[in-house]
Amino acid sequence: MNEPIETDVAIVGAGPAGLFAVFELGLLDLKAHLIDILDRPGGQCTELYPEKPIYDIPGLPTVTGQQLTDRLMEQIKPFSPQFHFGEMVTGLTKCADGRWKLTSDAGTEIVAPVVVVAAGGGSFMPKRPPVPGIEAYEGRSVFYAVRKMEDFRGKDILIAGGGDSALDWTLNLAPIAKSLTLVHHRDGFRAAQHSVNRMRELVDAGKVKFHVASVKALHGENGVLSSATLAGADKQEFQVAAAAFIPFFGLTMKLGPIADFGLKLTDNLIAVDTAKFESETPGVFAIGDICTYSGKVKLILSGFHEAALMAQAAFHICRPNDRLRFQYTTSSSNLHKKLGAS
Repeated sequence: MNEPIETDVAIVGAGPAGLFAVFELGLLDLKAHLIDILDRPGGQCTELYPEKPIYDIPGLPTVTGQQLTDRLMEQIKPFSPQFHFGEMVTGLTKCADGRWKLTSDAGTEIVAPVVVVAAGGGSFMPKRPPVPGIEAYEGRSVFYAVRKMEDFRGKDILIAGGGDSALDWTLNLAPIAKSLTLVHHRDGFRAAQHSVNRMRELVDAGKVKFHVASVKALHGENGVLSSATLAGADKQEFQVAAAAFIPFFGLTMKLGPIADFGLKLTDNLIAVDTAKFESETPGVFAIGDICTYSGKVKLILSGFHEAALMAQAAFHICRPNDRLRFQYTTSSSNLHKKLGAS
């Protein structure tokens, strides 16, 4: 277990609202760490509609989800936020000194006086494949994300899926695996074409095995996997060696562990006030689609507004002995210096 990370604000979720919160907090010299279960920033924008045009962002007549995320990342670069991708927040506890401690399933602990939940409609949770008894292997031999590549070195790896994640990890893990088998229910992929081409090159070179098949059964003892049964398009079954199974069957939106944080929920949303966007739990805020209040409109621009007011309130918690001096980015030389503006 690593030492707890101390910061001003811990943000759960790296979608547009969470990213813009970094900007508003940074203007007030508040540092932030962000945790997101996805492996990259952007939340729903990059996961669900990276190429879909968005038409209601002020000043941008049209922008895709990925473009908006890229611009937000550029905007917050001066504030050097720290990201913890591929991690799910599993616990929120009060420290003896009044601060909060967030814990992730990867063992990360972040201690901060302010926690901001910006988790959209909830956490993206991996879909479990319909394989009998798979639960017994989860966490030891079955993994829904790759946290450390070295954990897979020298192992027989089975990857299932046909999207970018499946292809990317096939390419990344093949050089260090004892063997790597990729299975997909059809000989067509939703991944980037260059990744598909590279995978096929590895198959031709004998470095990766690819089967148009589905996983029917897992074999092993005490959560330790040894092999898997596959069934091809002709329904014929066969076994492959597998010490690790990594299925990429997509994601589903669920509230997840947030429901167990002890926060007041209304229809699985966090109730907040509209002056600070603080929940009924002092020091815990919610912005974006995860929060609810009278008149709430679920738009990205609403999340930006909520982030701005949240940051003002967070300052008073993080810097109780300092005076908040409101400044405009258009006229403040101090803010220009922070932003690296001429």
